Amino acid sequence: MVHELKELIAFYNVENLFSPDPPSVHRLDPTLSGLRNWDEKRYKNKLLKIAQVFQLIKEAEETLPMFIGFSEIQGQAPLDELVTMAPFNSEYGVVHYDSMDERGVDVALIYDKNKVQLVSSEPITYFFEIEDNNPANYDTTRDVLWCKFRYAGQLLNVFVLHLPSKRERNINRPKREFILKDIREKVININSEQNEAVIICGDFNENPDDENVKNLLYDNQSDKILIDPFFELFQNKTYSTFHYKSGLLFDQIILSKQFFDTSFPLHFTSAKVFNHPKLSSWDRKFAGRPFRTYAGTRYLGGYSDHFPAFVVVQREAQ
Repeated sequence: MVHELKELIAFYNVENLFSPDPPSVHRLDPTLSGLRNWDEKRYKNKLLKIAQVFQLIKEAEETLPMFIGFSEIQGQAPLDELVTMAPFNSEYGVVHYDSMDERGVDVALIYDKNKVQLVSSEPITYFFEIEDNNPANYDTTRDVLWCKFRYAGQLLNVFVLHLPSKRERNINRPKREFILKDIREKVININSEQNEAVIICGDFNENPDDENVKNLLYDNQSDKILIDPFFELFQNKTYSTFHYKSGLLFDQIILSKQFFDTSFPLHFTSAKVFNHPKLSSWDRKFAGRPFRTYAGTRYLGGYSDHFPAFVVVQREAQ
C-alpha cells in the first residue's frame, strides 16, 4: 500500500537571537547585542518562545520541519541550547558559521538527524568595496550558508540567506543583486553538472515580484530552473513582516524544478506563512502583525518581527 509522508522545510527570521549581555560596568556602556537590558531572563524567554513556535507548527501540521533555516542569529550557542528543548529534544543538528556582518548576526540551519544526513557545508562570504579609492576599505554582510544533505537517496542543496537590508533609499539593492546572481550561477552549475535538487530559503529583503528575485529563477537561456511558490501568496496579500503600513513577504523558500516533477520522490504541495494568532500582536492597532520582541528600544517580550514561513512537500512511501 502506498501512502504519503508529509515533510516541511521552514525558514524563520527570529529577530536578534543573541546570547545575554554580561552585566555592564556603567549604565550607559554599549552592549554586545545592541539591545536594551538583554539579560538572562529575556534571553531564556526568547528561546522558549521560539521553541513554542515550532510546537505550534507541529500541532498544526502533525510534523516538525526536517530543515529550518534561521536568520538574525548571534553565534551558535543559542541554537545549541534551542535544539535541546521540546519539541526538538536533541534530535536536531546545527550548522552555523560566524560571519563578518557588522552587527554580528548570522544565518544558520538546524536539521532532523533522523531524516537527513549532512554531507557538506560551507559559508559563502561577500565583500563589497567602498567607493573611496582605498582598496583596504570594504563592506561586509551576512554569509550565505550552503549545505548539502542526503534524503531518500537524493542530494539536496540548501542555501540559507539574509540579504542586505532595505535602508537609506535602498542603497543595498546592488549588493542583493550581486549575491543573487552569484547564487544563480551556483544553481546553474549544480543543475548542469550534478542535476541535484536545490532549496533557497531566507529573508530576501525583497518581495517575490521584485526583479532581483524574479531574475534568480531563470538560467542564461531564460529557461526556468527555480520556482518561487510564495509569489502567489504575495499576490493574495499574505505577508510575513511589515514596515509601517506596508505588508511585505521577504521570507521565502524557493525550490528547484525537481520538486514539481512526478519522478522526484519529494513533491511540492503548498507554501504557507505561519501567522498563528498566538504569534500575532496583542495590540489592536497592530492586529495581524507579528508580536515582536522589541519595538525600537522598548521591550515587548514577543516572538519576532517576522512570521515563520514553510513549504509542505510529500514523499511517497510503501
